[in-house]
Amino acid sequence: MNRRRTLSIVLTVAVFALLMRRVPAAALASALRDANLPLFLAMMVPNTLFYFAWDTLVLTVVIRWFHGQVRYRDLLPVRAASYVVGFFNTNLGRGAMAAYLARTLHTPFLELGSTVLFLVLTEYTQLVIWGLLGLAGVGADVSRSLLAVAAGVVVFWAVVRWLLAPRDWSLARTFRLATPSRYAQIVLLRAPMFLVSLVVHYFGAHAFGIHIPFLQMLTFLPVIFMIAALPVTVGHLGTTQAAWIFFFGSYAAAPRLLAFSLAAHLVFTTTRALAGVALLPAAWIDLTETADAGKRTAYLARHA
Repeated sequence: MNRRRTLSIVLTVAVFALLMRRVPAAALASALRDANLPLFLAMMVPNTLFYFAWDTLVLTVVIRWFHGQVRYRDLLPVRAASYVVGFFNTNLGRGAMAAYLARTLHTPFLELGSTVLFLVLTEYTQLVIWGLLGLAGVGADVSRSLLAVAAGVVVFWAVVRWLLAPRDWSLARTFRLATPSRYAQIVLLRAPMFLVSLVVHYFGAHAFGIHIPFLQMLTFLPVIFMIAALPVTVGHLGTTQAAWIFFFGSYAAAPRLLAFSLAAHLVFTTTRALAGVALLPAAWIDLTETADAGKRTAYLARHA
């Protein structure tokens, strides 16, 4: 076990230890028992499947922009495989997706890695934009400060990857090719994913007896998603739950917030992973056929 993995485990345990000091196990169990779980699952599972389908659409569009024509149905197993790996390690899942695409599309790995980084950057960008829209109506100092930090991170990576990277650096290829209009288009293309998730979380919280004003949900949910994306804990657990209690503690009791955030997180990650497992055979067949085709091409080239 490497040092980073050990640190993630220690941090996850530490965060949950702090949470459980504030929320006794009996109170958490009571909040889960009192929740309307059938209603909650009826919203959360379809939301996850929609996210999977639309996320693959975004991937398809971006691959077509920067690497050539590809079919949506051919990328479903690719995205599915990355979800399975990402269930254990987010960065490893992204790397696995880049490696898979590089092999199936016969494109250099670092060029595909550049596109994966581009997708990550634009995801953060659109979350910042949604949060700023919420701020227009709320104007809370704490949210303004946090979003300023998030915006600074986005600007930093944009400068490093887009302006400061060497012109012949493959990992910066997509950032060099992307025009301002492409950035705007990908942010707009991602919009339905967040809108659906926002509405589902807003009404899904009702199943746990939590009633958060919609404007506050719009303001702080993007920040929670950004915190959830940080690869600092195991499975993004702990930090996500702490963020829910921190931002929405004035609207609901901590046990209910902890129960809801845990349930939402586990349903989302588990449903995505199960969808990925269901499509893994197709991914394996696709990958082995690509490898066989590559061997045939290499053999013919040697004996031409």
